[in-house]
Amino acid sequence: MFFINSIKATNKSRVIIISTISIISPPIKESDEPPLNNPLSSDYIVSYYVEKSKKGDFMRLDKYITECADYTRSEAKKLIKSGAAAVNGEICKNAETKIADTDTVTLHGESLIYREYVYLMLNKPAGYVSAVRDKAYPTVAELVPQEYARFNVYPVGRLDINTEGLLLLTNDGWFTHQLTSPNKNMYKRYFARLDAPAEESDIEAFAAGMEFKDFTAKPARLEITDNPSEVYIEIAEGKFHQVRRMCARTGKNVLYLKRVAIGGLELDPSLESGKVRELTAEETELLKKAFPN
Repeated sequence: MFFINSIKATNKSRVIIISTISIISPPIKESDEPPLNNPLSSDYIVSYYVEKSKKGDFMRLDKYITECADYTRSEAKKLIKSGAAAVNGEICKNAETKIADTDTVTLHGESLIYREYVYLMLNKPAGYVSAVRDKAYPTVAELVPQEYARFNVYPVGRLDINTEGLLLLTNDGWFTHQLTSPNKNMYKRYFARLDAPAEESDIEAFAAGMEFKDFTAKPARLEITDNPSEVYIEIAEGKFHQVRRMCARTGKNVLYLKRVAIGGLELDPSLESGKVRELTAEETELLKKAFPN
């Protein structure tokens, strides 16, 4: 279980459904500053590091069942008392029985598989903030299916409320740190539609990096498509409104922004806006292999 500035990350917020909307961001000025840290906002949890926790050598049977299935502790105890649980093939009615990593646990004859971490892909729609809680706006946590509620997932980094596309959610703090720390040079790729055509000189400006009042942007990659008002941008950081501010530095405003890839992981084109799915084992390994040693 993870805490953000002592606030429990849960998925019990009421789900708010928003119809398709179109949001045009106001022009971003170079002097725009990030908001003050707010433990309920996406800006606060951009790159916080949670030490990777490890499963203990033993776990109570009732807790094991709640970790593996969608049951409360009291429900698990009732199931155990009824004889529905078995450990290593033997019926077990003691909720306090210690379960080791090598034990096999079944419930109603079906094997339970313990998972400490879960990794989710969300195709984030506009209008949601990258947070688990927010007082003013709906959050991406509200889009997570109930079956993942017990994992208490949170966003890996952030996308601005007006930005769409690939957003990962997990409960693995080490994984989060590897993806969000600027020192890891994990590039994120965005598609942007501008209010003016990009020029060759803009490519050089991005490649040189940019210095702002609150941070210095590392060298970035700008790719101009056949339509010069539509570009792809790759950045290693994820600072507040970074892509928009870098484009503003070259005299262009971003009309539409969507993240399409993180490292070698691309947004699933079949994943509808607002929908979530688990990463495959291959996708998770693809990201982890890119992590520096």
